[in-house]
Amino acid sequence: MYKEIYKAIKKYDEIVIARHTGADIDALGSQLAMQEIIKETFPEKKVYVIGAYSSKFKFVGQLDREEDLKLENPLLIVLDTPKTSRIDTLDLSKYSFKIKIDHHPLEEKFGDIELVNDKSSSACEVVIDLCNNTKLKMNKIAAERLFMGIVSDTNRFMYPSTSYETMNKAAKLIEEYGVNPPELYEKMYLRDLVELRFEGYMLQNLKVTKNKVAYIKITDEIQKEFNVDAATPGNMIGSLSYINDFIVWVTFSEDKKQNLVRVSIRSRGPVINTIAMQYNGGGHKLASGVKLPDFTLSDALIDDLDKLCKEYLENNL
Repeated sequence: MYKEIYKAIKKYDEIVIARHTGADIDALGSQLAMQEIIKETFPEKKVYVIGAYSSKFKFVGQLDREEDLKLENPLLIVLDTPKTSRIDTLDLSKYSFKIKIDHHPLEEKFGDIELVNDKSSSACEVVIDLCNNTKLKMNKIAAERLFMGIVSDTNRFMYPSTSYETMNKAAKLIEEYGVNPPELYEKMYLRDLVELRFEGYMLQNLKVTKNKVAYIKITDEIQKEFNVDAATPGNMIGSLSYINDFIVWVTFSEDKKQNLVRVSIRSRGPVINTIAMQYNGGGHKLASGVKLPDFTLSDALIDDLDKLCKEYLENNL
């Protein structure tokens, strides 16, 4: 599998790298690191990274506009994305050959080559495995992005997906490429005062069901009041991770630009991705997402999660 991916990368002169919509640091980090790795290995190749711009994560790197690219026969590499409906790209039909590199549970096969390891902490960790098993070359810029992606998706190595191998790979990025964790942490965790005030609003208005599902619905009006965007509630969901009063927590965020409601779900026990799939979403067992057309189905989703938690609590007393 690793060698097949390396041969495909070697074959194509033009390569486009994509990832999922609503990008996080792991998606962006793996995407931009992959670009750097290919350019370090094959300097003559044209390598582009596409997807919607994220001002919150601009420190990870710059992106290209897919509509500006004039390509003849590009290779497409899709990172951190389990199914085609979540790929942040305009037209998949223009790519004759596709590679999928992911760490989510398998939902859909869409790549001509697929490297999927749902035991990995992050897409960035899978990219490290690819480098370790091929002649692809790393450099410090790529190592920094991969380190940030691992840190982000493991919540600073606190999530159950963190393994000995995860820690070892992160340590080698520090040892071999001079990655400076405090310097990167400052970029990742510095926050604006408006976000902190908005977090206060979330904590003040969070509702909790009988069976320990916490949730909050953020309308476009609330976002404007606090000067935040539709992605902010989902980006801040990690701050609710260690509150004792609930075991599943959900943010609903109205996105007027895309005419939908973004839903981020996290769990400290119950397996939630099966519920997310029922609403055309998906993800990991303890971290999933959904896109709803509006708030109409939000109560039904909360009820399903509440039933799930009720069963979980009854079986784990």
